[in-house]
Amino acid sequence: PQLEMMWAMKAYQHAEIYFNLISSVDPKFLKLTKVDDMIFTEFRKTFSDLNIQVLNPDDLKSEESKEKWRPFCNQFDGIVEDFNYGTLLRLDCQKDYTEENTIFATRIQFFAIEIARNREGYNGAVFEASTKAKLKSKEEQS
Repeated sequence: PQLEMMWAMKAYQHAEIYFNLISSVDPKFLKLTKVDDMIFTEFRKTFSDLNIQVLNPDDLKSEESKEKWRPFCNQFDGIVEDFNYGTLLRLDCQKDYTEENTIFATRIQFFAIEIARNREGYNGAVFEASTKAKLKSKEEQS
């Protein structure tokens, strides 16, 4: 129980930092790892038709999906540190991390999906909403 609580706190902190990052910087310019290009290329080669804007949990968790994800993930063993550690992933990329909008995934799944969301423009909505909110707040203070 103590270890699980520590993991949950670390996973939540990671999620919070990442969401703050994509809220503050235009996500299309973000680099999450040293091998983003490789991760993105392999991800879209393997999962060309995966809807990353709003993920279906079955696309990550069904037995059929796990069979497809396993070789994808394992190719990053030794390339991406802690590639198979657990992390939190948003289902709908236009929304924040909430209990209803979060799924448990491996670190490489997180990187693959979030790099694709950044490059394909899906995470731009978070940045734009945050920018508008900041502008509105400044205007109200003036």
